[in-house]
Amino acid sequence: MKKKALFLTIITLFTVSAIYSQQTNNSDIAEILKGKTINVIGDSYVANHKRPRSESWHSKLAQKYGMVYNNYGRNGGCVAFDRTKDGFGPSLMVRHKDMAKDADFILIIAGHNDASKIGNSKDSLSMFADSLNILLHSIKHNHPNAEIGYVTPWHIDRAGFSPVVKTIKKICRKHNIPVLNNYSKKSIIKVRDSEFRKKYFQGANDTAHLNNAGHDLFLPVGKDFIFKMTCQ
Repeated sequence: MKKKALFLTIITLFTVSAIYSQQTNNSDIAEILKGKTINVIGDSYVANHKRPRSESWHSKLAQKYGMVYNNYGRNGGCVAFDRTKDGFGPSLMVRHKDMAKDADFILIIAGHNDASKIGNSKDSLSMFADSLNILLHSIKHNHPNAEIGYVTPWHIDRAGFSPVVKTIKKICRKHNIPVLNNYSKKSIIKVRDSEFRKKYFQGANDTAHLNNAGHDLFLPVGKDFIFKMTCQ
């Protein structure tokens, strides 16, 4: 009985400690983020495709914590490739110059369309790496006081995605920019699961765009990433 009582006491202490820690983190991040400006730039992961931008997890995060929110997403956008002729506009290499200069936080969410264009082409992958390197250097130069983070594409089973994400991690590491890596079996977004997509994506065959429920599911992951960015 003594062992059982001791075990229950330990479990209770761990539970109370975890709850206190979560409350402290929530209090800390609320104090840190309130009134701060966040720029989010990228592709349709940011523009939210066919749904309102206000349903995106980054918009919800900004609203929850009283942040000034700037969305620079564009469907079909790439880091490295100009898609103006296709109706998707210039690359992030050009578009990032339009961002508000006074941002406290910048999230880059892109690479899906680059991966689709790159496929198995080593030359295109090299172009992506060079472009990303220049992009990050330029963003850091233009926003010297901003905390910058990169959010990768989902764990999509198509050519181009694995090398693109590896390149993102490599180039971001060079620039000391944290990466939220979603190209993993451990990701909460199970993009390869058809039943998951039916519930959390904008269509059963959609492998890019979360629906409202999907954004709600991912929001705590995004919040934790932002919190870690502030604690670097």
